[in-house]
Amino acid sequence: MEREKFLPVSKEDLRARGIEQLDFILVTGDAYVDHPSFGTALISRWVEHLGYTVGIISQPNWHTDADVQRLGRPRYAFLVNAGNIDSMVAHYTVAKKHRSKDAYSPGGKMGLRPDRAVIVYCNRIREAFGNIPIAIGGLEASLRRFAHYDYWSDSVRNSILVDSGADILMYGMGELQIAEICSALAQGIPVRALDNIRGTCVIRSMPPEGPYIECPSAERVRKDKTAYALATKLQSEEQDSVRGRTVVQPSGQKYLIQYPPMRPLSTPELDEVYALPYARMWHPDYDAAGGVPGFAEVEFSIASCRGCFGNCNFCSLAFHQGRMVTVRSHASILKEARAFVKNPRFKGYIHDVGGPTANFRHPSCQQQLQRGLCKGRQCLAPTPCKNLDTSHQDYLQLLQELRAIPGIKKVFIRSGIRFDYLMASHDDAFFEELVRYHISGQLKVAPEHCCNHTLDYMGKPHFEVYEAFQKKYEQLNRKWNMKQYLVPYLMSSHPGCTLQDAVQLALYLKKTGHDPQQVQDFYPTPGTLSTCMFYTGLDPRTMKPVYVARTRKEKSEQRALLQFRNPKNKPLVIAALKAAGREDLIGWDKHCLVTPMASASHKAPPSKRPQPSAKHSKKKPHAHKR
Repeated sequence: MEREKFLPVSKEDLRARGIEQLDFILVTGDAYVDHPSFGTALISRWVEHLGYTVGIISQPNWHTDADVQRLGRPRYAFLVNAGNIDSMVAHYTVAKKHRSKDAYSPGGKMGLRPDRAVIVYCNRIREAFGNIPIAIGGLEASLRRFAHYDYWSDSVRNSILVDSGADILMYGMGELQIAEICSALAQGIPVRALDNIRGTCVIRSMPPEGPYIECPSAERVRKDKTAYALATKLQSEEQDSVRGRTVVQPSGQKYLIQYPPMRPLSTPELDEVYALPYARMWHPDYDAAGGVPGFAEVEFSIASCRGCFGNCNFCSLAFHQGRMVTVRSHASILKEARAFVKNPRFKGYIHDVGGPTANFRHPSCQQQLQRGLCKGRQCLAPTPCKNLDTSHQDYLQLLQELRAIPGIKKVFIRSGIRFDYLMASHDDAFFEELVRYHISGQLKVAPEHCCNHTLDYMGKPHFEVYEAFQKKYEQLNRKWNMKQYLVPYLMSSHPGCTLQDAVQLALYLKKTGHDPQQVQDFYPTPGTLSTCMFYTGLDPRTMKPVYVARTRKEKSEQRALLQFRNPKNKPLVIAALKAAGREDLIGWDKHCLVTPMASASHKAPPSKRPQPSAKHSKKKPHAHKR
C-alpha cells in the first residue's frame, strides 16, 4: 500500500507532503497500524481531523535519544502511549516469564519496546528536547494514573505522571480531552496552565480551588494496605462522567489532581471518529516482516460500542472506558461493512461486531443518563438490577441488516457475549439468531468459576445463571439441528478463591467432561479492584479480609487442578489435593481426579489396574504403566 495513505513516519514523508514542522508527534510502543482498533491510529487521525499536522514515531530505539528526534521538534507537543496494552503485560506472563511473541510488533518480534514504555519514552524526549510539552495517554498511562500496586516489582509505584515527568495525562478514551489540549496549546496557553480539563490528571504544588475529594497520599498507601484499599474504593466510586468528582492524591510535596471523567462521545461523534480516512493496514515498512500479527483479527471486525456496565472486578475496562455504554449508528456500521466487500482480501466473513461486551447496545438504564451509574452497586451481579434494560432488539436488527448485505457470507460474534445479560432478557429472538447465524462452531463465554463466593469477589453472576444459559444453548442447538460448543473461560487463583474452591471447579470439569486447553491464572494489573484485593488482602468494597493465593506454588496448583487431565500437571494436582485434604480424589475409582504417582507403594489393585489389550500385550507389555 502507498505510503501517502499513512501519516508521516520519516523526514522523507514530511518533504513529500511539504511539511517543515509537525504540530504534534505521537510516540508509541506499537507498530504503526492505521486502523481504528489501534489507539495510536484513532487519536492521531482525530488530531489530524481537528486541523493539525501529526506524525508517528513507532517503537523508537530507546537506548539513546536519537530515534525520538527522527521527525524533528513538534510545534506544540509530544503525545506518548505504550500501545494497545500495558507494556509489562505485553512482555511478561502472569508467572513473570518473558513472552516469546509480541502481537503488536512487526512479525510478532519481541523486544521492540521497553518495559514501562511510557516512562522510558518520556525520559528520552526530555533528554532530546528539554522542557517541551508532553501529554501521555492510552491504557498504560490511564490505569497507572494514581499511586498503584505494580505486580512485576511487587511494590507500590508512584503515579506514572510523576515517574514519566510528563505534563498532563489523559485517562479513558481521549478524543475530547485531546481536542481541548490541542486547542489550548495552539492558542499559546502554557501546558502547565491546562487545568480543569475533564478526563485528565496533572501535578500541581497546590490542591485545586474548587470542591474535591482527597484520597490517602502516595506515601501512605505505600506503607498502609488499609489506606491503599480505601484509596482504591474512592477512586473507583468517582469513575463516573455524570456524578464523578475531582480526586486529589498528595504525592510528596505536590498533589496529583484527577479531574472528573470526560463524558462519552455521542453517537454522531463516535460515527465521526470511525469515518476518518484510515488506511486500514499496517505501514508498508513492515511488509518485509510479514506485517503485524495483531491486525489479522481486527481487519474485518467492527467496533459497534464502547463502555461496559458489566464491571467485572478483575477487568480494567470500567476504570478506563467507563461503565456508560455508547454506540455507533447502524448507518456508520453498515457503511464500514459495505467497504469490506470491496476489499480484495475480504472473503465474506465479518469476524466480530461488538466491543468490550458485544451485546451491550445501549445504557443499562435510562436513569443513569441523569444520575450516573449507581455508586457501590453493579448492574448485573450478583443479580440483575430491577431497572436494567435487557432489550437486545437494536443489536438483533443490526446483525440482520449486516447479514443482508450482498457479499457478506457470515457475521460472527467473538468479542464476548454477556450470558447473564442475555438470560435476563424476556425475549428469546436474539438468542435464537445467535445460535442460528453468528457462531463459528463454538461460542466463548466467561463463567470464570463455579463457586458463588468466588464469583462474588469477581463481580460475576452466580453459577446457576451459567448452568441455565448452557441448558438453553444446548436446547436451541438441538432445535436447529446444530452441533456448536460452548467454550467457558475459567480463572484460577482469583482473590477469594481457595484451594478447596479450585478442587470444586476441577470436580465440575470432570462431571461435565470439559477439558479446558486454556486457563487464565489471575493477573494483577494496575487499577482494578481485584488487584487491590490481591495486594492488600482486603475487599475495598467492604474493607473485610479476603483470602489470596499469593505464592507461585499455590497459584500453579490451582491452575493445574483446572487442567488435571494433562499428564504434565499430575505432580502439581497430587500436591494440591493433598494440601486441600482431598486425598480421596487420588486413586483409580471413577470419582478420582488422578491416579497416584507410580511407586512400589502405590500400585493399582488387581481389579482396578488397566489391562493391556491382546493386540499390544506382547509388543508393549508396559504400555499402560503410569
